[in-house]
Amino acid sequence: MSSFLRARLLISALAGLLAAGTLAVVMPSAPAAAHGNVTGPASRNYSCYERWGSKFQDPAMATQDPMCWQAWQADPNAMWNWNGLFREGVAGNHQAAIPDGQLCSAGHTQNGRYNAMDTVGDWTPTTVGNSFNVHLFDGASHGADYIRVYVTKPGFNPVTQALKWSDLDLVSQIGNTPASRWTPATGGVAIDVPVALSGRTGRAMVYTIWQASHLDQSYYFCSDVSFGGTGTTPPTTPPTTPPTTPPTTPPTTPPGSSAGCTATYAQTGQWQGGYQADVTVTAGSTAIKSWRVTLGYGSAQTVANSWNATVSASGTTVTASNASYNGSVGAGAKTTFGFVGSGTPGTPTLTCTATT
Repeated sequence: MSSFLRARLLISALAGLLAAGTLAVVMPSAPAAAHGNVTGPASRNYSCYERWGSKFQDPAMATQDPMCWQAWQADPNAMWNWNGLFREGVAGNHQAAIPDGQLCSAGHTQNGRYNAMDTVGDWTPTTVGNSFNVHLFDGASHGADYIRVYVTKPGFNPVTQALKWSDLDLVSQIGNTPASRWTPATGGVAIDVPVALSGRTGRAMVYTIWQASHLDQSYYFCSDVSFGGTGTTPPTTPPTTPPTTPPTTPPTTPPGSSAGCTATYAQTGQWQGGYQADVTVTAGSTAIKSWRVTLGYGSAQTVANSWNATVSASGTTVTASNASYNGSVGAGAKTTFGFVGSGTPGTPTLTCTATT
């Protein structure tokens, strides 16, 4: 039985008790029939919903699962509406839209409904190995412009530390994937994003950004994990194979450089007729005010979409210029942009130019 159906049955049963005058509670709303969430390793609110949705008034939660308890008390709808944790109109500028310490609530989105997701403490983790899948459920079949998966750096302790952008490493991503290329699932579609790490032990957090395709709508999910430690075992889900599986070790090119900045290239996905690439721009010994990267390919290219830069193609050359918010880069600091293209990707020659 699906989680959504269980919730509906629970609500019907409790409504009957209310009508009979045998139960006096204020009922939370049912989960919305759209949007989605990371169900494995489960996000904070979905995990609480899965464990306690059928017994959300059980006082045992206060001692057995205190982080879920405080979240249920703060706003039950944050768990019942576990698929509404999103923002609109971010335009890819996630770090500017969401302050440090508010990553799990998407910057106090939805009038603060999900603020309890930011609470620092001992959230129940999911046990994972160094290789695992992030399983994303899409109840409205929006599809994705892209999905990015981050893992906290070694040494970060989610039990005592609030999550900041600087705590995260990008470990996997896929590009444009319409819902028709996801795997059918009860109530929607689903997709797996593979993650491959090495040498990780102990507690960590997985942070997932899902940029839905239907609007400029960005979803943000915090999942607590334990690499080989104690926690809950991820639910068994049908395996899926995303059409844009990132390679374990993306091919890279040596930096192309000029005065002021360098650029490195990584092809992060490829499928029939298209590919996805990320480029990291690094300032030199002096801070820069703007940058432009030229990528020279061996064959003609086209660009379908891009993020964190204005990217265009002309013949065999792809040119990217910084966005308004990431042109200024401190000495030795980095910024990234990406794009989805078509053509034979090959290994481009990079040139980076900047103003100081």
